[in-house]
Amino acid sequence: LGMYFMISVGNFLMFFLGMELASIPMACLIAFDKYRHNSAEAGAKYILCALFSSGLMLYGISFIYGTAGTLYFDDIRLDGSPLQIMALVFFFSGLGFKLSLVPFHLWTADAYQGAPTTVTSYLSVISKGSAAFVLMTILIKVFAPMVQEWRTILFVVIILSITVANLFAIRQQNLKRFLAFSSISQAGYIMLGVIGGSALGMTSLVYYILVYMAANLSIFGIVSAVEQHTDGKVCIEDYNGFYRTNPKLAVLMTLSLFSLAGIPPFAGFFSKFFIFAAAFKEGFHLLVFIALLNTVISLYYYLLVVKAMFITPGEHPVPTFRSDRGTRLSLALCTAGVLLLGIASVVYDSIGAFAFGM
Repeated sequence: LGMYFMISVGNFLMFFLGMELASIPMACLIAFDKYRHNSAEAGAKYILCALFSSGLMLYGISFIYGTAGTLYFDDIRLDGSPLQIMALVFFFSGLGFKLSLVPFHLWTADAYQGAPTTVTSYLSVISKGSAAFVLMTILIKVFAPMVQEWRTILFVVIILSITVANLFAIRQQNLKRFLAFSSISQAGYIMLGVIGGSALGMTSLVYYILVYMAANLSIFGIVSAVEQHTDGKVCIEDYNGFYRTNPKLAVLMTLSLFSLAGIPPFAGFFSKFFIFAAAFKEGFHLLVFIALLNTVISLYYYLLVVKAMFITPGEHPVPTFRSDRGTRLSLALCTAGVLLLGIASVVYDSIGAFAFGM
């Protein structure tokens, strides 16, 4: 409900109430496993960081109200004064926490590791998707007169988010922390659609989030199933020899990892292509080039997991198990999304090209 308010309101105060309505229950979900120290610690870190980010955002909103005299998106008229630039910086800092953008990402790995895996999967996709959509909407509707300022901020944040997250992901041994830094990197790619500020950018952003949701939920579904059947194994080395004992799950996880890495013909390749095209069309050639280089780095650390499952022998591999019907159905839907969303984009482009040619 809180996230629904976030993406549908036209007033800064109602937007803030929606964000808090989403944040407080999320902290409770992260600390849901109250008998585990890591879960309680993750919940405490999340709520403390959320408090600071909320304070920054409110400070920025107060500057907007002080200079514009209203909180309604359609009535705000900005002129790029120093106070309004400060309002933009503080507002972006608060929402950057929701998106786990660098340097507002420090809570992410601990929260992902400590929270129950099902909660982590929800946090990684739903919260990030709604925050990205809201950020793009507000930047375009409210801060349009300050487009050069927020594009400069996004330019720096995107490079930092993608690069720092990729470098830290390589070092991770815990799979949930690994996926946390992967999600930070993916948030940087999502911002490429925002920085374009165009119709193509918004369309690419929505498509990218759909593909990211399908791939990420598939991976977390498998991690959760393994964790339940092995008394909590979540390290990458625990997946050594996983293909020998659970070949179907290993293949499904590989497909999703390849989609996140942007390997064709999976949907992740087309989502990255469209979002790169949106930024490139607006003249951010250097930024797209840096993002492409980081895509190669991300391929390396995604392949580390694939190597553990298919190549590295395991002394005590994950035993063969059969997931429940709900898990199998959800994994089938997510895998279909990873495969069919890519095919659908190719068919759509082909029909469009044919119609244009006619």
